[in-house]
Amino acid sequence: MSIAENVARVRENIARAAASCGRAASDVLLVGASKMNDADACRAAIAAGVDALGENRVQEMTQKLSEHAYDGAPLHFIGHLQRNKVNKVVGRVALIESVGSPELLAAVAAQAEKLGVVQDILLEVNIGGEEAKSGFAPQALSAAAEQALALSAVRVRGLMCIPPVAEGPRGSIPYFEKTHRFYVDINEKLYHNKLDMLSMGMSGDYEDAVRCGATLVRVGTAIFGARNYRI
Repeated sequence: MSIAENVARVRENIARAAASCGRAASDVLLVGASKMNDADACRAAIAAGVDALGENRVQEMTQKLSEHAYDGAPLHFIGHLQRNKVNKVVGRVALIESVGSPELLAAVAAQAEKLGVVQDILLEVNIGGEEAKSGFAPQALSAAAEQALALSAVRVRGLMCIPPVAEGPRGSIPYFEKTHRFYVDINEKLYHNKLDMLSMGMSGDYEDAVRCGATLVRVGTAIFGARNYRI
């Protein structure tokens, strides 16, 4: 199937999942996770109506920016961001979804202040407590949200999570539900209901994420096809 056909199918699935829990499809932003897909594929996804594109790798993002691959859609950075590459991302993307440590939060804020911009971010929560994954531990999330409030050069829009690999159908749901509870709690207690983004769900579980309250899903292979990691 073409990228346009894939986007249409994902949109239909999002609409069906949203309707099943009394939500509107328009409540959910579709981000095309375009890692390892070329500029033409990015342009095709934009033409097909994705709401944004998301990149995982700084070098790849920089190359595709030079090719104007993202013209016509907001760009999100959704991968692990090293502090020594913050200067290549801050101010160049609409949203950094993967701010997952106090040090990275401070580095993003410092670079944004240097550039004279306010960088929109999401706080990434390591909802499964996995050692190999980045993100704030759930018990550290409130402190991180308070730290961010004191930084004038960043604006927290919400939370992001990548749950552990699901064991069986609907295995991600407990992690999505837990992340949603954190989102609601922080939004009410610290941000006075100004947060508007909860980024959960990828190609294998985005429908469950929508049912659990996601306002943004990051979909790669279901739009672009399987990635060839041998290249």
